[in-house]
Amino acid sequence: MTTDLVQLTYKGPVATVVLNRADKLNALNAEMLTALETYADELDRNQDVRVVLLAGTGRAFCVGADIYEWSDLSPLEMGRRWIRDGHRIFARYARLPQPVIAVLNGYTFGGGLELALAADLRLAAEHVELSFPEVKLGIIPGWAGTQRLPQLVGPSRAKQMIFSGDRISAEQAENWGLVNEVVPADQLAERALDLAKSIAANGPVAVQMTKHLIDAAIPSSADNGVVLETLAGSLAAYTADAEEGVSAFRQRRQPQFTGR
Repeated sequence: MTTDLVQLTYKGPVATVVLNRADKLNALNAEMLTALETYADELDRNQDVRVVLLAGTGRAFCVGADIYEWSDLSPLEMGRRWIRDGHRIFARYARLPQPVIAVLNGYTFGGGLELALAADLRLAAEHVELSFPEVKLGIIPGWAGTQRLPQLVGPSRAKQMIFSGDRISAEQAENWGLVNEVVPADQLAERALDLAKSIAANGPVAVQMTKHLIDAAIPSSADNGVVLETLAGSLAAYTADAEEGVSAFRQRRQPQFTGR
């Protein structure tokens, strides 16, 4: 499948996957998820690629899942298709043999932050804001945010970020260990490519084996987390609070949650 909404380019040993839906702040729809999976398959088989960059066009890296894509799904469709597809596709990037670097040029929210968390490294422009705003809609992070975020910042900070839904700055994200480097916006692309080239210049087998070894050393209950997020996400998306949250979002007003 080919689509202009996600683009894959090559520059020597560096591949770049670009989210290209700038008019919607790169909100992910089903077409984009399918393209991301197709490109992951291609990258996994391409032994000439040594580093993968994930980037976005316009003012955002990615603001998450397109609310108009999932808000009309049934609970079974939500669990069986939307949540599980996102888990599977993001896991493909986390498990690529090549190091993956997320290049955060702008807003990085919700599912967009979950995609960035699937990368090995994250570089952010100075002005970038990051958040998990799902609770403000009465739903939960559904694409492994509850699993990967605590591994980077610890359970307490992960809870603070997800419970509040508040945005944090790139500087704060770097202090927390969520972002590896903060770079002036006009230097971000150059710094990302320089880092990619530096990694690509090293022995690819050694780099890839080291990636697998470090990943294996990280305690994880990811398989259980996938099941729990699928069940919890399907349930949370169909509460009265979720209905109110989505309605408020569409009507551009503050939601009135009742806990039901």
